[in-house]
Amino acid sequence: MGLEIERVVECESDSLPLLSLNHVSFVCKSVSESVRFYEEVLGFVMIKRPSSFKFEGAWLFNYGIGIHLLECNSPADAPKKKGVINPKDNHISFQCSDMQLVMRKLEAMNIDYVTAVVEEGGVKVDQLFFHDPDGYMVEICNCDNLPVLPLSACPLKKLVYPKDLPSIYAKELSKVRCAAQVETLLMESLLTDMINISF
Repeated sequence: MGLEIERVVECESDSLPLLSLNHVSFVCKSVSESVRFYEEVLGFVMIKRPSSFKFEGAWLFNYGIGIHLLECNSPADAPKKKGVINPKDNHISFQCSDMQLVMRKLEAMNIDYVTAVVEEGGVKVDQLFFHDPDGYMVEICNCDNLPVLPLSACPLKKLVYPKDLPSIYAKELSKVRCAAQVETLLMESLLTDMINISF
C-alpha cells in the first residue's frame, strides 16, 4: 500500500513552514585545512558547491546536515582561535553510538578535548567537546539517551490529513491530537500491513 503523506501537521499559529536544519556555516582562515578536518575527523564528504559564488569556500555533507565553509577575506577577519575548551560556548553537536571510539580517534590525531556527563532522572549523557582548526566548538554526545519531552502537553493544534488517505487510517487518525501519536499510529499500521503481506 503506497501511503504517502507529505504534510500531516498544520499548526494554527504564525509558525514558519520550516522542515529541518539544512546546514551550518563557518568562516575559516583556510578552507583546505578545515575541509581536511571535517573529512578526516568527522567523516564529512565534499559536495558540489554552486560556481556562481564570488568567494572561496567548500560545502560538505553527512548525517543529514551540511557544513558550509567560507574563507575569510583577510587574515584580520580570521576567527580568533580559542585556547580553552569551554562546553558553554556556541557549538554544533553530533550524536554518537560509541564515545570510547571517538576518544581514541581524537587522541590518535592529537586533538585536545574535554568531557562532561549530564544526568537526568537516572539517565546519563556523555559529552565531549573539541575545537575545529578555527576554534569552533564541536560536541560529540549520546544525547539520544535522554527522551525529548515537550514542556507543553502537545503544541500542535490542528492536524490536516491528505484527502486520499485510506479509510482504515483516517478512522484512527481522527482520534489523535498530537504529531507523535500520528507517527506512532502510522508506524503501527505500516508494520501491520507488512505482516499481513508476508503471510
